[in-house]
Amino acid sequence: MEPVLLALKAAFLVVLYVFIWRVVRSAARDLRVAPQESFVLAPEQARAITGEPPPAPARLVVVDGPSLEHGTVFEPGPVALTFGRAGDNTAVLDTDDYASTHHARVEATRDGVWLVDLGSTNGTWVNGEQVDGRHRLRNGDLVRIGQTELRYER
Repeated sequence: MEPVLLALKAAFLVVLYVFIWRVVRSAARDLRVAPQESFVLAPEQARAITGEPPPAPARLVVVDGPSLEHGTVFEPGPVALTFGRAGDNTAVLDTDDYASTHHARVEATRDGVWLVDLGSTNGTWVNGEQVDGRHRLRNGDLVRIGQTELRYER
């Protein structure tokens, strides 16, 4: 009886080692195959294939306000735009009595252009609704910072 059990153990080990060897050989063969190229295209690559023109750059245009001239354009880019009465802001609203020192920030990210209220006293408004934290801007939105009103265009 013992020789039969010993033979069965040996046979089991041989089958197990053959199985492991085949799995390793199969995995090694799959690793040697050249990697497949990605099917995901960057927006610029997709536009080049379809012939679609690049989108117009985003911009904020001054509609009304005591500190900035009507029609002044601000373009959000890699550096955030800041609005407020302090001289270190991108848009200095020094004669706007309702604007805070550092009132709001506009930042362009991969997923859109965002308006961030910086804890202003009188709030930041988009289309008549007060912004609480961050708000993603959409084409045609009217932004109010103090008494200054800007229109977001895309």
